[in-house]
Amino acid sequence: MALAVVHFLWKIPSATSLRARLRRSLQLCNRCYPVHASLSYEAIKQQYRPEVPEYFNFARDVLDRWTEVEKEGKKSKNPALWWVDGAGEEVRWSFEELGVLSRKVANVLSDACGLQREDRVILILPRIPEWWLVNVACMRTGTVLIPGTQQLTAKDILHRLQKSKAKCIITDDSVAPAVDSIGAQCQSLKFKLLVSEGHREGWLNFKDLLKNAPSDHHCVTTKCQDPMAIYFTSGTTGSPKMTEHSHSSYGIGLTVSGRYWLDLTSSDIFWNTSDTGWAKSAWSSIFSPWIQGACVFVHKMPHFDPSIVFESLSRFPITVFCSPPTAYRMFVQHKLSSYTFKNLRHCVSAGEPINPDVMEEWKAQTGLDIHEGYGQTETVLICGNFKGMKIKPGSMGKPSPGYDVKDDPEKTEATIRGDFYVTGDRGIMDEEGYFWFVGRADDVINSAGYRIGPFEVESALVEHPAVVESAVVSSPDPIRGEVVKAFVVLTSDYASHDPEKMMKELQDHVKKVTAPYKYPRKMEFVQQLPKTISGKIRRNELRQKEWRKD
Repeated sequence: MALAVVHFLWKIPSATSLRARLRRSLQLCNRCYPVHASLSYEAIKQQYRPEVPEYFNFARDVLDRWTEVEKEGKKSKNPALWWVDGAGEEVRWSFEELGVLSRKVANVLSDACGLQREDRVILILPRIPEWWLVNVACMRTGTVLIPGTQQLTAKDILHRLQKSKAKCIITDDSVAPAVDSIGAQCQSLKFKLLVSEGHREGWLNFKDLLKNAPSDHHCVTTKCQDPMAIYFTSGTTGSPKMTEHSHSSYGIGLTVSGRYWLDLTSSDIFWNTSDTGWAKSAWSSIFSPWIQGACVFVHKMPHFDPSIVFESLSRFPITVFCSPPTAYRMFVQHKLSSYTFKNLRHCVSAGEPINPDVMEEWKAQTGLDIHEGYGQTETVLICGNFKGMKIKPGSMGKPSPGYDVKDDPEKTEATIRGDFYVTGDRGIMDEEGYFWFVGRADDVINSAGYRIGPFEVESALVEHPAVVESAVVSSPDPIRGEVVKAFVVLTSDYASHDPEKMMKELQDHVKKVTAPYKYPRKMEFVQQLPKTISGKIRRNELRQKEWRKD
């Protein structure tokens, strides 16, 4: 395995002007088997050549195209969207029904709200069907969508409204009071739409407007590089920042994800558990599956519950499943022998590195591999363990077909260098071309010349039965410059143990699991770890705390 720590660089393919290629891709996707079933990774790289037309709109060029295929009887009977609330209520929309309803919402945005092309719309809704309608309606009108999670505080919403200068916000009863508390500080905000059966002063009722809106709407003509959506990053190194995506960057760029990583066809029913506020929900609950004509399955699930996941995978004919590593870690703590996932054939994970032992335990209990993928809000899938590839547990796979991921030995603060985007993450590449995540560039610990990635130490710690979770950062040291320090949350069974003995036991454990020089020379037991709204550990906060002590 290569020893040099490297930056990840992602090369964006050059644009061409052929829409016919996209239409041909849709025709290929209509097959009832994976288009690359018998292809090797090298063959996939040769086959996949993304082309970007001058004009592109996902609603018109992809969703409406699937409506045509549907009407021609050339697609499976699966719906485009299948939503359940867990209490017996279900919504099943074909692509045609999705088109009709999204056009009605487009008229709400254009007529009732008077929004123009490139006006910005903040959308904060849970996993309800209206979230998908607004996403598609914004594409049809050319307005720029800004999704947000319901966990946002009034301060968070204020920051997003002021930074984005959004003219409209769409949310429900749970978030509306927070919006009202800061609305006066947002001069650009002109329209507030409430998705509710009830009414609220100062708000337009979304459902009333939708009911009365006409279903005829002419999709605007958008260039491929026109802005489509803005996502706020989770802010692991500062305040959340805006990341803009064009109509083609996700609408065409995520073809590689849907076809080769998720392994989807129009016969599949795909469930992604991501929160609607994150870019991963756009990746895997809109673009990747619908590019392939697959059914997007959604469970309302207000709070993540492994038992609901198990029951749903058993009850519904879900064929492909995506959830973050944190969820899989929870899953393998349960005995799955009482459940039968008879339709499930493919599992994927992204958002953070996944522990090899979790992958092994999941496969032992289900017979299925977990195909890890790596990307960022700013990109599409950069690396992945694609269907048919040999999986190396702990590796995030190989570069996505159609993109170049390069090694860069010199540190740089620039995010764009020529044709490359610098991700800010570091990893190593082995002799077979597999990439292995090390950590954020500013997370890597350099102790006496040894470079240590926090994830490997955290993975070793979490294998011990006493550890719920941990965060590893650098801490100043007069001899080594800096050393590894671990902040550890203990399980209730171990919380009362002697701290000194517990620390020694965990240090010895890490020395056995990974290279001895990586063990945490310092350790602090804490009740909880600081995290972003999306659940990512704020290592920078812990690191700054350590270095301020010096």
